[in-house]
Amino acid sequence: MHRRQFLATSSGFAVSAYSTPITRWLAVPTDPDAAHPGDRRVGQHDLDDLWAAAAHAQRSDSKFGGGTRAASKVTRILRKHAIPLLHGDYTDAVGKELYARIAGWSALDMGHHDLAQRHFVQALRMAKAGGSLNVGIHVMTNLALQTTLRGYPDEAVDMAQGSYDRGRRSAAPRVLAFAKLIESRAHARLGDKRSAATALTTSERLLERADTAPGDEPAWIRYYTPARMAADAVEIHRDLNLPDAALRWNKRAAPMSASDFTRSVGLRMTVMATAHLQRGDLDRAVADGHRAVRILSGVRSARATEYLTGVVQAMAPWHRDPRVADLSHHAHRAIALSTPQAP
Repeated sequence: MHRRQFLATSSGFAVSAYSTPITRWLAVPTDPDAAHPGDRRVGQHDLDDLWAAAAHAQRSDSKFGGGTRAASKVTRILRKHAIPLLHGDYTDAVGKELYARIAGWSALDMGHHDLAQRHFVQALRMAKAGGSLNVGIHVMTNLALQTTLRGYPDEAVDMAQGSYDRGRRSAAPRVLAFAKLIESRAHARLGDKRSAATALTTSERLLERADTAPGDEPAWIRYYTPARMAADAVEIHRDLNLPDAALRWNKRAAPMSASDFTRSVGLRMTVMATAHLQRGDLDRAVADGHRAVRILSGVRSARATEYLTGVVQAMAPWHRDPRVADLSHHAHRAIALSTPQAP
């Protein structure tokens, strides 16, 4: 079976499911009025409670992965608490913020790609209803990232470019910068060095603008910093088979605590392991591979499973080496532990 077909079948992900909602959003990204009459008045305290719960869920997702029951409480709370608020009574201003926050929230639970896909489609509709162009662009960018990871980088390029073009005249620079980063990642998966470099340079330039003149920048996008860009650039250059550049970018990436950002640190270790393999440095590749295994053994995440599997596959040419055999043994145990639970 072709890899793209396998990924789509095994995960329940279907890139075609994005066609209609994306077309509608690109045509009209924001609705004019989000006011809604209802029995219960919805106010700022409701929004603050949702935001606090979302921040807690996001921290859990970063530490333990999206596949744990703790992280997937996003789904339950959306159904039991957030969605009912949409039937309350609120003004247009509160309505826009409510829709926008729920939209951003829906996109957090990434442990299962079919579930995440349904959340993203719902999030895009809510961003449109909420009149939030920045949230809509961010959701579109996450659609592009998921589509890249599922093995459809061609389609992901179109998504990222479309979201950027739709908001380039009015969206926050940092939101646009993240869209260009994900476009660069998609180009890298295609092996297009020139386009990947152009998109990454644009992202860097927009980040500089955001740092000097952020304007009316949403608080939720401030996680995207030059250090975060550098961390992603490591993977971009690894995908382009440019390991020396990947190692240079790794020096620019800020160190992160494995206790607070467990999944992110573990994923970066898998990327570094494969970059060292590209340079022919088996010793460092095995060392970083073992670090990744130790860190990701406590994470339930589809991405952790996929990245660890990628390390094992990349080391296949050295499978007779005892160090590689030992790493492969421990990696397979970690893969079994990192596989997400059923939602």
